[in-house]
Amino acid sequence: MADEHRPIIIRRKKIVKKHHGGSWKIALADFMTALMALFLVMWILSMSSEKDRQSISEYFRTPLLVSMAGGERSSNAASVIQGGGADPTHMEGEQARIDLRRESRPSDVRRHFNEIRRRVEAAIEADPVLRALKAQLQFDVTREGLRIMMLDTETKPMFEVGSDRIAPYMERLLRTLAPLLNEIPNEVTISGHTDSLPYAGGERGYSNWELSADRANESRKALLDGGFEPERLLLVMGAADRIPLDGTEPDDPRNRRITIVVHTFESAEFIKRQGFFPQDQLELEASLEPDVRQLNEEFQRATNATDQTKQK
Repeated sequence: MADEHRPIIIRRKKIVKKHHGGSWKIALADFMTALMALFLVMWILSMSSEKDRQSISEYFRTPLLVSMAGGERSSNAASVIQGGGADPTHMEGEQARIDLRRESRPSDVRRHFNEIRRRVEAAIEADPVLRALKAQLQFDVTREGLRIMMLDTETKPMFEVGSDRIAPYMERLLRTLAPLLNEIPNEVTISGHTDSLPYAGGERGYSNWELSADRANESRKALLDGGFEPERLLLVMGAADRIPLDGTEPDDPRNRRITIVVHTFESAEFIKRQGFFPQDQLELEASLEPDVRQLNEEFQRATNATDQTKQK
């Protein structure tokens, strides 16, 4: 009887669930991020115009060199399979679709030159040594192309007086310019200029003609030392004191200058064909096709607009 009233004890073994790793949180975070990106892209597409979408697409698929040259894609070819060649604008394995030099629009050329100008100014501003030369640099877009003038002053001469020995800061400036000029395929000319102060030996001895040519050649060497591509040099010349700056006296120190011109393709062809710089702008303009004359007019309007903005 005692066994019948014995309490029954049931021992239940508690099963403890293993702790999970929480990997689902990572998956959820990835999903939410992707969903947010999708909504963001859909919002941008709905708010942007067709022109804006085309510009964004072109930005991500076009490298800087081809963009500056006016091409349409990373290869100038219709096929996505490259035909080979070190230059992305020239594919040896297939025929190119367009000639970049002939298909450049006036607005593209102006934009390319203005971009180079902006980058040069930014590089100078970033260097404390070159920043002191900022007032001695002049940029303008002419019918020949982008003109960069480095002017001499009494306090900051680019060369030693009466010599072609280049100042260290001038050499540094030219070395800084070199890689920026390499980013576009346009050919370059370098010209040296002096003031009207003569040498004691007269015109038959060492004169301003030799001095201006020697200074232009020293500038060429400094550009090459900075990595500039030598095959892009079209002409190196000395003009003595024959082309003074507008509004200056012949003996003004600013006439001692180095001028670098990044030529348009049409201007470079004119020099190759005629063998000299056009002395009269009408002479150059008459030799160009109508669409090139329109390009030149675009240059002038862009330059005037920039000057008016600075005055404001």
